[in-house]
Amino acid sequence: MPGQTIAEKIFSAHVGREVYADEIVIADVDFVMGQDGTSPLAIKALAAMGHEDRVFDPDKVALVIDHSAPSPLEGVSALHQQMRAFARASGARLFDVGRGVCHQLLPEQGLVVPGDLVVGCDSHTCTYGALGAFSTGVGSTDGAAAMATGKLWFKVPRTIRVLLTGELPAGVFAKDLILHLAGLIGADGATYEALEFAGPVIDALSVEARMTICNMAIEVGAKAGLIAPDEKTLAWVAAHADREPRPAVPDSDAVYERVIEIDVSDLAPQIACPHAVDNVVALPDLPETEIAQGFLGTCTNGRLEDFAVAAGIIAGHKLAPGVRLIVAPASADIYQDAIAAGYIQTFVEAGACIVTPGCGPCVGTHNGVPSDGENVISTANRNFKGRMGNSQAFIYLGSPATVAASVLAGRLTDPRPYFKQEGGHS
Repeated sequence: MPGQTIAEKIFSAHVGREVYADEIVIADVDFVMGQDGTSPLAIKALAAMGHEDRVFDPDKVALVIDHSAPSPLEGVSALHQQMRAFARASGARLFDVGRGVCHQLLPEQGLVVPGDLVVGCDSHTCTYGALGAFSTGVGSTDGAAAMATGKLWFKVPRTIRVLLTGELPAGVFAKDLILHLAGLIGADGATYEALEFAGPVIDALSVEARMTICNMAIEVGAKAGLIAPDEKTLAWVAAHADREPRPAVPDSDAVYERVIEIDVSDLAPQIACPHAVDNVVALPDLPETEIAQGFLGTCTNGRLEDFAVAAGIIAGHKLAPGVRLIVAPASADIYQDAIAAGYIQTFVEAGACIVTPGCGPCVGTHNGVPSDGENVISTANRNFKGRMGNSQAFIYLGSPATVAASVLAGRLTDPRPYFKQEGGHS
């Protein structure tokens, strides 16, 4: 038999036999997650399946209140109460308002380790592939089935290997890498395939920066984004989790759908322009574009090293007149660490607004909704029409460095002049 990809190895371990791309399998899952936009539907589906207030293993199911947190409406509050009641009755874990974004909390709280098979009722569950887990988003009904049985059906995906070579220039970051890939292959360029990221550029990235890349695998249609665990990964996991990891690395003779090789040595900061994530342009090629609001946060770029990069640019400066900056830490732990490091003070002194750890303005349900015609520069993962709550606004996506440089200038701005030498890779 041919060698296996990371995805094929993880599925084989969870099926109990060797499996390969295109096979339909029923696999054991290691963890199931739902957030406040999807959990109420999953709870309803569980009841219809005869599993009201019951899950297969309370330690392997989590509900996270992060999308509309704190609640902006009485109807949302009722859904939050439903989630709290279900968690009490079933014993499932609950991360309530203010704990943070689901995709930060699961790895941070040690609930995901290399080799795991994880499903979440949220499309950006693919984030955990940065740890070498096969993690993927599913609908609420499939999520309910997994919560009830600890199993789910899958079609084992084919894999595209993305080999990143060269060295990132100063002021260019992981967010620029994944935006560049989206522009290169398009929003449907990897539909129902796994993206396996590798190469010296990936090796040099922090685990947090790898999360940024895997988080956006879904934006090119991928079922999952995967990075083989290395010593850096295992050290990060050992600091967060008690469970023993089961690292899976690809065989040298693994069969790939195709291999995409990108030399990043001359890559410029990238911008996804309205209203599509794959509408990507190198920042220097854009015409001058004024902005009204910046957003720093989300499951893509709301981590401590993202704040460190942005604070390094913003320190000692004020926001441009008429420009707002909203900062949403990805978790309460990150919020506290950012306070201790002085980043929050830097943002506030510059004129920024800090909101509750969670999804913040990303989904447009309760805070940071832009006005008609306003341009927003955001570290989020999506810029679809109406994504932040107003279909008449325009969302541009970039790295934390690009957001920081832009809110100081009042227009989309190349951050590279702020980096005289190589910095972090967020």
